[in-house]
Amino acid sequence: MERAIFAGGCFWCMIQPFDTLPGIHTIMSGYTGGHVQNPSYEQVKAKTTGHTEAVEIIYDPKNITYEELLEIYWQQTDPTDAFGQFEDRGENYRPVIFYTTEEQRVIAEKSKQKLAESGRFDEPIVTMIESAKPFYLAEDEHQDYYKRNPENYERNHARRAAFIKDNWEEKE
Repeated sequence: MERAIFAGGCFWCMIQPFDTLPGIHTIMSGYTGGHVQNPSYEQVKAKTTGHTEAVEIIYDPKNITYEELLEIYWQQTDPTDAFGQFEDRGENYRPVIFYTTEEQRVIAEKSKQKLAESGRFDEPIVTMIESAKPFYLAEDEHQDYYKRNPENYERNHARRAAFIKDNWEEKE
């Protein structure tokens, strides 16, 4: 098994796209990239910890590759927005690919360059690629949120879904 960590705005919205794919063993919501150990949701939301909401994916590379995970990741985010994602604003919602190995860093950089050269977006691709820091699991109520709170999830996901439709589905 290998590990991938992605931040792309609200972690509630980042679970579902990966959750049912073959080769995904687990996917968890959490916090990473900051300076406070074991932060709470309230601390991260207050923007005092340096952490961003993220998902940690444990996957079997024999069934799904890191490159494939990156393709899915890009299609869940606005890679031209460094200051949050959709209605979620601030450093705790910034888009980041956290690499866990040098190989992941190289693959992520190539993937970002490929997207930048594709002409899909008029603005620069600003998603950061950073070395993974400790990953702290979010509280239980944030795990599998989309399954347990489908109506609220849909409301929170509406702007993201519209962006995906306009910028990814219609241009494929």
